[in-house]
Amino acid sequence: MALPFDLLLQGCRLPDGRIADVGARAGLVAEIGTLAGRSAHRAVDCGGLLLTPGLVDAHIHLDKALLSDRTPSLEGTVAEALRVTGHAKRRFTVEDIRARARRALDLAVRAGTTAMRSHVEVDPIVGLKALEALLPLKREYAPAIDLQLCAFAQEGILQAPGTEALLARALESGADLVGGCPYNDTDAHAQIDIVFRLAREFDVDVDFHIDFFDEPEHMDVLYVAEQAVRWGWQGRVAVGHASELGALEPEELDRAAAILKDAGVGVIILPATDLYLMGRKDVRNVRRGLAPAKRLLAAGVTVAVATNNILNAFTPMGTGDLALMGYLMTAAAHMGTERDVADILAMLTEYPARMLRLPEHGLRVGARADLVLWETERAAEAVTTMAARRLVVKAGRLSIQHERTCTEFWRESS
Repeated sequence: MALPFDLLLQGCRLPDGRIADVGARAGLVAEIGTLAGRSAHRAVDCGGLLLTPGLVDAHIHLDKALLSDRTPSLEGTVAEALRVTGHAKRRFTVEDIRARARRALDLAVRAGTTAMRSHVEVDPIVGLKALEALLPLKREYAPAIDLQLCAFAQEGILQAPGTEALLARALESGADLVGGCPYNDTDAHAQIDIVFRLAREFDVDVDFHIDFFDEPEHMDVLYVAEQAVRWGWQGRVAVGHASELGALEPEELDRAAAILKDAGVGVIILPATDLYLMGRKDVRNVRRGLAPAKRLLAAGVTVAVATNNILNAFTPMGTGDLALMGYLMTAAAHMGTERDVADILAMLTEYPARMLRLPEHGLRVGARADLVLWETERAAEAVTTMAARRLVVKAGRLSIQHERTCTEFWRESS
């Protein structure tokens, strides 16, 4: 006799349109098919609604979330955002960071994010306060979300003496990987070298904010790719923004994409921030400022779409719902065809999971049962309408259930 399922989701619509039952046991997807009559500790009638893997937010800043009241965006530039956020950080406390991060995590978890990578500022301004604030949240929220913490040098390394030692301390204290911001330092390549040295010393992955400009005047991402190959870090490197890729001529982009693919460097597009901050000096035909998702995907590069910031000087809007980033991509990246929208859904689930090296993520037998049930029957509408979430499942257990009511009083009066 077959063991009972811990959770049985009956009558789900899979992303390919098929209706099937999904049974979870021991935290994993145990069976997918016709499972009527099988015993389960908990069964849910899904009524033909869409079931997908959990959302994976590959790039967010929990420690800088919800700062708009302190750091209003006046100029709308990267330089301003760096400046005013640096000032705000001087007044950060562990309790303040933790409270804002908890609010941001709640928003994300309720919207179906089951895995996340947050950058954690480590520098002489804030020290290790952000890591101290977030490490307990990683444990507290473990039943709902897998949280990776990236020790991140926002203020530079060479121009901020003491940062390299702080990054090492952060990795010793529990940070999962290391990241840098080469465009905000005196020597971009030297910073990249330091980050890779730390990655090798602690055997951790690497994640850079990089080439966040309108014109391809830096292209430091190519040096990152070179170092990834040199040190055998293929598949362990991600880069965020990389908006300069969108300004390359087609032939140059093809060459760059081939280099990134061969080096196993993933690209994370941050549409809310990139759309808001790029193209600021354009007076006509203002550029979107996004890395070219369609061309990169066609070249075999792993591409993800992520939140980056919520309500601060870098991004003075946001809801914590990763589906919003997919919605923005349909318009801003000209990705509205059926195939394009399927790619966007993958850029919110499968592809970022690959970057976070979560091979067990997905909707298949043997995968971790991290799942989202959407209030739609069409996979495309998870992106194109930001369909509401009905249920969120983490490791085979219900973690979130939404119940919505709408009373239309106006109809009663007619």
